[in-house]
Amino acid sequence: MGKRDGIGGWASCLAAAASLSGCMSLGGSGEGGVARFLSGPSDAVGQGGRAAARVEDSAVIADLRARRGVLPPESAYSTVAENVLAAYSRPAEAELRSARLRARAASKNWLPRIGPNISLNSLNEVIAQLVVEQVLFDNGRKKAERAFAKADVEVAAVTLAEDTNERLRAALGLYLDAMKARERAELERRTLKDMEHFEWVMAERVRGGVSDSSDLNVLRQKLAEIRSTLAAQSDAEATALAELNAMSAAPLDDVTGVAEVPLADAPARPLPVLRAEAEQARDIASARMERAGLLPGLTAGGTLGDDGSGIGLNVASDQLLGLGTPDSMKALAATRDAAARRLSQAEEDAARRLRRLQSRLSALDRQVADARALASRAKANLDLFQRQYEAGQRQVMDVVGVYETFAARQAAHLDLKYERSLTQLDIARHRGVLADGSRI
Repeated sequence: MGKRDGIGGWASCLAAAASLSGCMSLGGSGEGGVARFLSGPSDAVGQGGRAAARVEDSAVIADLRARRGVLPPESAYSTVAENVLAAYSRPAEAELRSARLRARAASKNWLPRIGPNISLNSLNEVIAQLVVEQVLFDNGRKKAERAFAKADVEVAAVTLAEDTNERLRAALGLYLDAMKARERAELERRTLKDMEHFEWVMAERVRGGVSDSSDLNVLRQKLAEIRSTLAAQSDAEATALAELNAMSAAPLDDVTGVAEVPLADAPARPLPVLRAEAEQARDIASARMERAGLLPGLTAGGTLGDDGSGIGLNVASDQLLGLGTPDSMKALAATRDAAARRLSQAEEDAARRLRRLQSRLSALDRQVADARALASRAKANLDLFQRQYEAGQRQVMDVVGVYETFAARQAAHLDLKYERSLTQLDIARHRGVLADGSRI
């Protein structure tokens, strides 16, 4: 076949495809027909262009985009989040981009399919035959394919939001670990300084024969424990900062401060619920595709080649019908109920987790206030014992014991304060509001 014949064959093929598209009004208006062609070819092209746009207008993606981050601007949290996101490789974003391309391809699945058919006898020809095929009736398979691709985009979008929030939670958790270790180390330094003063007083009393050396040995043991705790806290701070800096685009060693996360203005639905909702739509679309494959469909096809051309109709199904087909149909029909139950269970699990975190936060609010009050009382007792010691009414070890109680109350308050901050971050992560949805 010469060059002119090849060009003529392509032109004839495209003309046949256009004629097949024009005949698509033969399909019914029910769900099984290819609805893209019910309004004519020109209108079908416009609808196909709008199919990809509807993927972006889904309720799940609109919910994700509308989310506003709860991290206070110009705070240490915001600084950490910006640097950590700047260094994020975002692997889930690649999957989302792939899903969007698949959805864009699926939005054109109503168009005729054109392809070559080359046999062993025509290998020396450019194109021996061209096959044009157009689905007239497919029991809703093409529509289900578009719905599946759209739901796949929604699942990928939720995955990206989950990964981003999880990364920010991990980074802010490391930051709080570093700040807690830094503050605890500062507390241990003050305790060490005061206990060294008590050791000096006791050493002088032992030297003067006023006190027994056993008390001095006890004090020195306590000092060794304090130095060990101080070294451990310094190591913990260095480790947390090193891991945090590995996740960040810039060093965060100089960032300090703990911010209050406002959670009252974040009524967003938890991300696990959005994931279950998107997976429900995807599972239902997948079941519809399988159901359509069990039923016969109607396609129109045309062949163009050296031996002439022809157009015909074909009735076929992806699978042969058998005795188990009715049960397979019932199983696919039950998919909708199973998907709805999974969504209900996800909503229940998310609500339980949210209530548990909120109850934990309320308890920590009370415990932090109690720990602060106990630390204040311990400080008042320490001041009283200190005055009594200076008046000769108390021994050094009496003051040391009260001081240890005061230091322990301070450490307990510190632990509860940072646990409360971590719980706030857990709630924000569960709701998916550690970062703005538009930025994600």
